[in-house]
Amino acid sequence: MSAVLITGGAGAIARAIAQRASEAGWRPVSLDLRAPSDPLPNEAYIHCDFSDLAAARAALAEAVALHAPTRLVNNVGIVRPASLEETTVEDLDAVMDVNLRSAILAAQAVLPAMRDAGFGRIVNIASRAALGKELRSAYAAAKAGLIGLARTWALELAPQGITVNAIGPGPIATELFRRANPDNSPKTRAIIEGVPVRRLGTPEDVAHACAFFLDDRAGFVTGQTIYVCGGLTVGFAPA
Repeated sequence: MSAVLITGGAGAIARAIAQRASEAGWRPVSLDLRAPSDPLPNEAYIHCDFSDLAAARAALAEAVALHAPTRLVNNVGIVRPASLEETTVEDLDAVMDVNLRSAILAAQAVLPAMRDAGFGRIVNIASRAALGKELRSAYAAAKAGLIGLARTWALELAPQGITVNAIGPGPIATELFRRANPDNSPKTRAIIEGVPVRRLGTPEDVAHACAFFLDDRAGFVTGQTIYVCGGLTVGFAPA
């Protein structure tokens, strides 16, 4: 069974991606600090701390040795909100290690299996924040980096049958988002009213785009970024 390696596999968006992968007949292999609370019947889980370089490399080596994944979703990420003046070097290092370094490590780990198969799909989960968002210097830089990596890897890996694309989600109704933005708060209403389709996105919206990029039939699409944002990137909105 073909495997899909999903970093940060316990989060809400990753769970939706894992579900779509399972429905497509692939085995989700989730790497995260904690096991998924709702594991799928064909899912594998490997504990991984992407802030720890040695631990990350060991977990990725285990995933490759056991499952030889030919599909990769670089999803793991953390946020350290801060203004420019308040952003510390420690914040920057932490965000880059988990959000950006992890993607390079994971891609390097799966490349041998993809090359052997003459096939591969890599999807980087970036963010609309890559286009700019207040209080997100480190996060926006890391997410913009994921888009840059996708474009660079697409050029390098295309001759080997490997495609690389990115997804930039807008505001997605996850538990984490709702904790920071209660349903009835003025801030949340302003966010929703700023989205042209007048709703928050769902993890399933992101998973649907990801499933397209992961599909065997998406071999002529590489180096692209799709914003799953309800039209938010078309104009300015407070989100």
